[in-house]
Amino acid sequence: MSQHSGTTGLTTSPAPPIDETGQPTEGADGVSRRGFLGFVVAGATLMAAADLALTEAPAEAAIPTIPSIPELYDLNDLLTHAALPTSNLITINVNEDGTASFALPRAEVGQGITTSTAMIIAEELELPLDKVNVTLSPARPELLFNQLTGGSNTTISTYTPIRVAAAIAKMELLKAAAILLGDTIGNLVAKGGVIEAPDGSSVTYGELARKAASPTTKKVKVDLKPDAGFALVGTPQNRIDALDAVTGKKEYTTDLQIPDALPTMVCRAPTLNGVPLAIENKAEVLALEGVTDVALIDTGVAVRAETFGQAIDGVRALKVRWLDGPVAGESDQDVLKKVRKAELPMPALPKNPLAHTVSADFTFWFRSNSAMDTNSAIADVRGGKATIWAGLKSPIIAQQKIAKELGLKQADVEVNVVQSGGSFGRRLFYDAALEAAKISKAMGKPVKLMWHRADDARVGRAHPMATSRVRASLLGKEVLVFHQSHTSIETDFRHGLGEVITANAADLPAGAGNLGFAETIFTLTQEVPYNFGVVLQTLAETDPRFNTGSMRNIYSPDVRAANELVVDMLAKEAGLDPYEFRRKMLRIKKVKAVLDKVAEEGEWGRSMPAGTAQGIAIHKEYKGVSACLVEIDCRPETVNRKIYDAVSGPRVTKVTFAIDVGLPINPRGLEAQMQGGITDGIALALTSSLHLRDGHFMEASWDNYFYTRQWNAPPEVNVIVMPASSDQPGGAGEAGVAASFAAVACAYARATGKVPTEFPINHGEISFEEKPRVPPVPESPTDGLDHTY
Repeated sequence: MSQHSGTTGLTTSPAPPIDETGQPTEGADGVSRRGFLGFVVAGATLMAAADLALTEAPAEAAIPTIPSIPELYDLNDLLTHAALPTSNLITINVNEDGTASFALPRAEVGQGITTSTAMIIAEELELPLDKVNVTLSPARPELLFNQLTGGSNTTISTYTPIRVAAAIAKMELLKAAAILLGDTIGNLVAKGGVIEAPDGSSVTYGELARKAASPTTKKVKVDLKPDAGFALVGTPQNRIDALDAVTGKKEYTTDLQIPDALPTMVCRAPTLNGVPLAIENKAEVLALEGVTDVALIDTGVAVRAETFGQAIDGVRALKVRWLDGPVAGESDQDVLKKVRKAELPMPALPKNPLAHTVSADFTFWFRSNSAMDTNSAIADVRGGKATIWAGLKSPIIAQQKIAKELGLKQADVEVNVVQSGGSFGRRLFYDAALEAAKISKAMGKPVKLMWHRADDARVGRAHPMATSRVRASLLGKEVLVFHQSHTSIETDFRHGLGEVITANAADLPAGAGNLGFAETIFTLTQEVPYNFGVVLQTLAETDPRFNTGSMRNIYSPDVRAANELVVDMLAKEAGLDPYEFRRKMLRIKKVKAVLDKVAEEGEWGRSMPAGTAQGIAIHKEYKGVSACLVEIDCRPETVNRKIYDAVSGPRVTKVTFAIDVGLPINPRGLEAQMQGGITDGIALALTSSLHLRDGHFMEASWDNYFYTRQWNAPPEVNVIVMPASSDQPGGAGEAGVAASFAAVACAYARATGKVPTEFPINHGEISFEEKPRVPPVPESPTDGLDHTY
């Protein structure tokens, strides 16, 4: 066990025996469902850690569907169980100033997990929220699978370990207070960081921090606080970093002031993944004002300068001889042909002369994973050591791969995790950190690497192009069979579960390892919660030449949009209202509850003008359920409205969204997450895609990548957080996307009378002038104020 030398704090760790569902049971140690085992870790002040060692309503449909695999064991179960063996290495410190500190082994990328984690600690420890300091842990290889941020799993997998560690800390404080105050533990009350005796005498946590500390590590038992006693968890709270974010005090990677780490940018090839062969004017570029270094690496030519503007000038001045990338000369339609060629044969539907076949084929184009905070990293590689700073969701594998690339021991590479402004799956990879390390090694100096927005769009991680084919058989008002076959450009999972063993397994030759990961993740996330008779969903992937990643919600937005559109088609064929048809077919009570909620709150079925319509959809994943009802305006006067330098098109005018995550830790944060997911869903349906032309993506910034903008955002959004339906939290980070995308697609079909088959619907229109690819980035602006309005 790590002793964390140099820290001051009490450490505890939860260790309940658990059943096959991952819930605590009565065990050999006499531990009850609310009782846990943990550790008080040796230290100067109190430190506590957890030890979690591996110890619905009937539907009206007549033809039932057996439970799918994710209903029995899903991706979150896999990630949570993978993290259990090292949960005792995650510790909470109680400090002499009365605060508690916790280094969260996950990445804060704007989803609000530092706030929800602080709330969990404050609740169990009986400490004010502003007395809890949550930081991000650097790479800790000993955590193995327990330092991966993904799959909306952070709160699910850390909720119990953190609670147990905090509860043990409180118990040890109470023991120390009982001795000091001369009373029994049962008579003492802990509240607000103070322990009080019946006679009015009291002592603060800070005064007890050293007295409660243990000179040796010992195993202890503890009971958790009853859920009914929660005063903080489940209440709306502002983010603990909100003030810093809006006042510019919050530090991201490029804000860090690391000595001699000068701004650095990379000149990239005019085709996707092209390789630099030679620099033809290195001396000329080195002579430019502010430029200090120029180095050729495998992904381009790096320029280090005193300012980012000077680095841009250097990138623009470079003359480089390139080897074209692997997709040179190809465009969208060429790649789509390859995807269709890889499609699996679909099983024949049962022959029944009375049954109707309902079928549809859908195409989903490439989409960008670009976040507000572009890829960036700081690297200092000198003297046989390397130190890295970056926003990383899998820092252990980043550390291991960087060490291998540099020829260093893993212990000689320090990887620090920095808060990031968005991820959407991109930061599961460590592209910028690895690139910065290569540049620093080549130059022999520290570098502060920032990707240009053009780099993000042109060579950054993209959501892969895919097709989804659905075939269903309807007899009267009952569905006999529902088959869906999803085919995609390879989704890169070579980050594994965040460490080198599974990452190398995913990188086995000929794509076999990555396909195994893809099939596993697809199987553990996709489900059809309707009674649709025989349900079959399959995945095929092809073509590893693109830079792809797990865009927010991975496969679910595309898969759900396709099958919910077909659900509407089935409802029409059966002569039933889309909402009533879903209600009839749903076999899970919680899904039916959120569906009913949005139908009621969103006034489903109300009269609407021609060219406008409502759409409704559901989704189930990550231990949670959601439903979305939208209203869309597809009338010509809306579609063709003129907006300065913008793409308009149909507009979603109203969204009603209901989410049940089991136990909502912070309803306000959850509402914000759903609002973000809604804008994602609208973009995926209507405007957001990349265009591949002649071996490169045309988009090069957000002025020509059409994410949901203010003029396309719905004026009315109502997010309903359902009351707690469980004593355990579900996933929230991705839960808003799939149902929103599907509901917008269904609304568009009802408003126009035509089921859309390509997404986004405007992909066929090029409504911008492409930026040059040589030089690869535009000039650094000097007249920004002239373009505000």
